[in-house]
Amino acid sequence: MIEVRDLTKRYGATLAVAGLTFTARPGQVTGFLGPNGSGKSTTLRMVLGLDAPSGGRATVNGRPYAALRRPLSEVGALLDAGAVHPARSGRHHLLALAASNGIGARRVREVLELTGLEQAARRRAGQYSLGMKQRLGLAAALLGDPPVLLLDEPVNGLDPEGVQWIRTLLRGLAAEGRTVLLSSHLLGETAVTADHLVVIGRGRLVADCSTADFLAEHARTDVLVRCARPAELARLLRAAGAVVAEEDAGALAVTGPAAAAIGELAAAHGIGVHELTLRQASLEQAFLDATDAADATTREGAA
Repeated sequence: MIEVRDLTKRYGATLAVAGLTFTARPGQVTGFLGPNGSGKSTTLRMVLGLDAPSGGRATVNGRPYAALRRPLSEVGALLDAGAVHPARSGRHHLLALAASNGIGARRVREVLELTGLEQAARRRAGQYSLGMKQRLGLAAALLGDPPVLLLDEPVNGLDPEGVQWIRTLLRGLAAEGRTVLLSSHLLGETAVTADHLVVIGRGRLVADCSTADFLAEHARTDVLVRCARPAELARLLRAAGAVVAEEDAGALAVTGPAAAAIGELAAAHGIGVHELTLRQASLEQAFLDATDAADATTREGAA
């Protein structure tokens, strides 16, 4: 697993990460979310030993990354798909990585096939499209068949088929009992891929819970109502304690009572109902609400 405990990083007077604590566990895809500048990339770099923390610690399978004897066989990482020598072929890039960790050429062939790069394996990486570079970065991350994967924006540049492929791949790897930590700005994709979410804002933890629990807590829900006498139903609902907002074409957005209760109230007063639709905000909106609230709390504390 990946464990982060009281992790802190300062750059002069700037506090990039502030006492961050979370665990990415085996058997699930953990989504790592935060606005730009929230400290996500800095945290990932500290996990991989690329940046030294100012305080706290980050470990992979109980040890700092620098202490891993054969790191590619313990954790696969993709931070920058473009970090490949442009004159080197995809195959030779992987062969060089494999040789550095005692991995045989057979595994290189396997990951090239797994990522769909067999036909392009002998082409120079500088000729690869962004999507192909992403696939090569994933091949490198999978090279050591590691139990832990740490991926930053892995679907960037992939076409819809590629996005579906990597979603299936990551969920399959988690189902095998591996730990998958996925950082992405594509929140809709994260919602259907990640089992668990770690959300940060301004370097601080905002949420650490299942995707379902995060949506239940932060995603606003209402009921869209279309009926024969909207003004009358709105008055009755407000009298019952509901929050009612008028939408286009006489529709009502009702917050508070369940759809069944709204229908029963309308029926009791002879109001014909044409539509009752439960609406839940997307992960994008829940994320914005949660991080905005965290930012407001931080500003109040600073004041």
